[in-house]
Amino acid sequence: MESHELHLDRARATSFGSVAEQYDRYRPESSDELIDELTAGHPTRVLDVGCGTGKVARTLAGRGLAVLGVEVDERMANVARGHGVEVEVSPFETWDDAGRRFDLMTCGDAWHWIDPDAGIAKAAQVLATGGVMAWFWNSSQVEEPVAAAFTHVYAQHAPEIVWVWGPRDTTRSERVPLSGRDAFSPIEEKVYRQERVLTADQWVGLVATSSDHLRLGAERLAALLRVVHGTIESLGGHVRIQHETTALICRRQRRL
Repeated sequence: MESHELHLDRARATSFGSVAEQYDRYRPESSDELIDELTAGHPTRVLDVGCGTGKVARTLAGRGLAVLGVEVDERMANVARGHGVEVEVSPFETWDDAGRRFDLMTCGDAWHWIDPDAGIAKAAQVLATGGVMAWFWNSSQVEEPVAAAFTHVYAQHAPEIVWVWGPRDTTRSERVPLSGRDAFSPIEEKVYRQERVLTADQWVGLVATSSDHLRLGAERLAALLRVVHGTIESLGGHVRIQHETTALICRRQRRL
């Protein structure tokens, strides 16, 4: 399946709930610079689409904003609620907005699970004129010796998984979701970078929350993670990564 068709694989899209607590523990927090950018216009009503366990939503709430999450998986939503996030469970494309309108709509690491045409139509519907839409995703690149070691491990144990440790190709559904949609301003791209150092435990905990790993099944995944963990330990016990968040930002410029 092509990357821009991932939204058609509903089983994969809803696989994260099986590791909801682990997802919440190991997935990275939002960049402070990105949050600064999103809150610069002083929005008051925020919709976080595909909110997962609420990592983005609660960061925005920590800035004093009223945030509503929409999440397709009840298990992920329950973790978010445990952090005080209000969540409604539904696919975004068919979510009942009940006439509510928002000043800011965010979607972190989830837009590729949403039908791009229906998703954009829904975004145009729920954003107030002048409201900001921001969708963003994370990628990490490891140092060359570690990348080489990982390439060898995955070729042996999970050849169907590629580039977990390198910059992720931007999918069409992320890159051009507004093609031909004149309800929005031109897209502005911003990239936020930081270096992070993860222990072997943190690295395997993180990659085990990705959908391509979850599709391996419990037995194969456990075997792969044991080898990956041992590989990291043999290389010094940690992974130094260049972490990158790419954000695409536009504004609802008029009502249709």
